[in-house]
Amino acid sequence: MNRLFKKYVNALALVFTFVGGAFAAETLFSNGALNVSETGKTGTLWVFSRGDIYSGVTLLELKVGSNGVQVVESRQDQMTDSVTATQNGIFRDVLAEHRRTPSIYAGKIGYVLPMFGLDDDGEYLQPTGILRVGGIDNIYEIPLEVPEALTDLDTAMYYAVSGFAYDSSKKQLWMARGAAGLGLYDASGNKVKHGLYQLNLKTNALDSAKSNYKWEDKKNPRIFDVKQHPETGDIWMATSKGLWKRSADGKVAKVSTALDTSARVTGLWMGGDPLTIVAETSRMEKESMKGALWVLREGDKDFAKAVFLDTAGKKQKKDIYDEGDYTVSDVAFIGNTAFVAVAVSGGDVSGYFKLDSAGIRAWDVDDDGKSEWLYGYATGAIDRDFRITSICSFPLAKNVTGLALATYGNGISVSADSGKTWTPILNRAKLGNDLGSVRMVPSVITAGDQSLVSYKVGKDSKITIDVFSYDMRKIRTIVKSAPRGADASRSTNPKEDFWDGKDKAGRPCTMGVYYVRVKDNHGHVGWGKVMTLGGHK
Repeated sequence: MNRLFKKYVNALALVFTFVGGAFAAETLFSNGALNVSETGKTGTLWVFSRGDIYSGVTLLELKVGSNGVQVVESRQDQMTDSVTATQNGIFRDVLAEHRRTPSIYAGKIGYVLPMFGLDDDGEYLQPTGILRVGGIDNIYEIPLEVPEALTDLDTAMYYAVSGFAYDSSKKQLWMARGAAGLGLYDASGNKVKHGLYQLNLKTNALDSAKSNYKWEDKKNPRIFDVKQHPETGDIWMATSKGLWKRSADGKVAKVSTALDTSARVTGLWMGGDPLTIVAETSRMEKESMKGALWVLREGDKDFAKAVFLDTAGKKQKKDIYDEGDYTVSDVAFIGNTAFVAVAVSGGDVSGYFKLDSAGIRAWDVDDDGKSEWLYGYATGAIDRDFRITSICSFPLAKNVTGLALATYGNGISVSADSGKTWTPILNRAKLGNDLGSVRMVPSVITAGDQSLVSYKVGKDSKITIDVFSYDMRKIRTIVKSAPRGADASRSTNPKEDFWDGKDKAGRPCTMGVYYVRVKDNHGHVGWGKVMTLGGHK
């Protein structure tokens, strides 16, 4: 979208926001959640979400009730429309390191995310630094200098921030910056200091990158991810030339023989009890990507590929990870289990694996006799089939470790029992009973997206939902006389009660405001309002 059109759409959406209901009344900023993270406090979560126009963060306070996880309080803060935390190519980029939205909770530094600005084509594909969220109403845009030697690269994304590590004892935040090496945000003193370092494979050292920065791909590998080992304190670096670590004495050494200097290590995650380390490798081979999932457990000599087991416990000979064309979105740890969120490159399939000491075990077999390893929509982790973008574990209550999933389109889902049952948390405002109020969530969409029709009825009903144009012409009937049960929260069936911005013939509707009417068989009628930005067939 060009800059002039973007300004017009922004203005139109802002007017519609005030006419149709402010975003601040909702539970989340947007149902397009791209990252979820712990906050350092029990029962709270940070959520970064992005709509068609704006993006922002939400601080959720939660509690465990008789009906699952409940929202106690929700507060949001919107980012400026010039920057965001997720680049526009996250779902279309073929490179694994660009297909996630990394984050970290870094103590007093706060919730940290990458920062992207608009490039010359008006797309969020220009890495500009990091976003530091110290709290609601405290979002700081921290610019990071780009060495002049990198300005001629084919794409600016080669030096985008793609991973974080936080040394709490030294109050130092490390950032994986691709071709720019390893960034440092040092908050140990009264004044924050910035640093930039290159991994030098000729000297096996981490060199300070000064003003005369020179980058050589063979000598200075790109750094795609960084983590601090929770037991040794060493800084581990996932690079285009294998896996390396920097010890407390400053020495740099190769970590793994299995992940040698020919391995393009694109992701690294550590956690669990006993400690489990998960690594991802991904490289272009001929015309396709070759990917692998690796595991190093306490007591192992080196990394080994993750084992996939069928429902009978039989080890699979095929490389299921590579065959499925997966890339890792995020990893969460609870006890000896790693919950590995993955998505299919170039497709809409996503979910998570449960990886324990035995491997990744299939939970079911489909109608064609094929093993099912992915947990997601089919297992109730989300109640609408949207892409899972992030996963984290966090202290939900005393002696309860929670698990949270972010999805792009269905808000987040939270579990208090390690994924056995889930509670979806959508962009919700208080609804009046018997269709006293109808909410469209989100209230601004493009054709092909989904705006959930949110309503509540006081007793079991048969519901009809119709969509009308601004001049009150009926353009679509979504459901007709569909049974809906009374519910204390809302009666919406999220699998059916949504509008995708299209008419009854399946054609994208023109940009504008549309009205949605909800009727029950008891004489109650409710109205909602949604704006579509149009789209293509």
